[in-house]
Amino acid sequence: MIEVTDLRKRYGVVEAVKGVSFSLGAEQVLGFLGPNGAGKTTIMKILTGYHFPTAGTAKVDGISVEEDPVEVKKRIGYLPEAVPLYGDLTVREYLSFMARARLLSREEGRRAVEAGIESCGLAGMAYRRIDTLSKGYRQRVGLAQAIIHDPPILILDEPTTGLDPNQIIEIRSLIKELGKRKTVLLSTHILQEVEAVATQVLIIHEGRIAAQGRPDEIAASLKGGDTWDLLLKGAGAEAVKEKLDKFALSAGFELSSLTAEDGGGGTVRAGFFLAGEGDAPRSAPGEQLFDWAVMEGLKLLEMNRRKFSLEDIFVKLTGDSAGEERL
Repeated sequence: MIEVTDLRKRYGVVEAVKGVSFSLGAEQVLGFLGPNGAGKTTIMKILTGYHFPTAGTAKVDGISVEEDPVEVKKRIGYLPEAVPLYGDLTVREYLSFMARARLLSREEGRRAVEAGIESCGLAGMAYRRIDTLSKGYRQRVGLAQAIIHDPPILILDEPTTGLDPNQIIEIRSLIKELGKRKTVLLSTHILQEVEAVATQVLIIHEGRIAAQGRPDEIAASLKGGDTWDLLLKGAGAEAVKEKLDKFALSAGFELSSLTAEDGGGGTVRAGFFLAGEGDAPRSAPGEQLFDWAVMEGLKLLEMNRRKFSLEDIFVKLTGDSAGEERL
């Protein structure tokens, strides 16, 4: 549905997009991530026909955005981060106007407006002027206009900005449901949002693709894994360190931290890292750690596991953002 090949975009001397290539098929939700200034918004504007690339190609449903941008726009529903709304219209009036702008017949437009109001939870606001709505409800109106013509492809830029926790859950559920029958490209800074709804992830940094695929695939390629935090009692830090070093070497764990909790009086906190591609058995690493502590005569007071998350992946790949402005 979306195919991007060696895409480049230059603004004067600034090259915002540097040879990006990716594809997205039907009924997939792509989480589009990157720090500010990475080039995400530029790519979305190219895909929606608002900008043309300096070089490379972008096709939507097999149609080039340069050769036929109008036809591309018919196939896309776009929710920009700053939603352009007409504040003097009511919600129903605005959606009716958008249905006419999308060349829907009177009957098609009526059904589309009702469906948009229902899907986006706007029933109680249908006759309210848009300039009297909260930011969260304005965002809902923006999403309703994006789906008003039932497009096969949705491009959503920060769709949950300004929503309260309950509204965020509702919009995420809607996006996930839409992803079952549409292609969705979702740009957001909320990594939990991507983990909740996306089937694929694409991370862009400084105009280039830093990683793409499922989060677990990216984690494996980065040799990511799980971090285990143990609170042990029964020996001082030096004695425990010797035991831990031997165990870590034999079991495939990496000892990442070791601190005395009570001034060396026999309680220590140890951090282990278990890489996703190591040679050690992965069936029950928690049991390995527990059995080792028992065998060494140590009391295991706490054991916590933290998986290599999408946030870890993002930070590892992008580090500090090089720019503050979004292009």
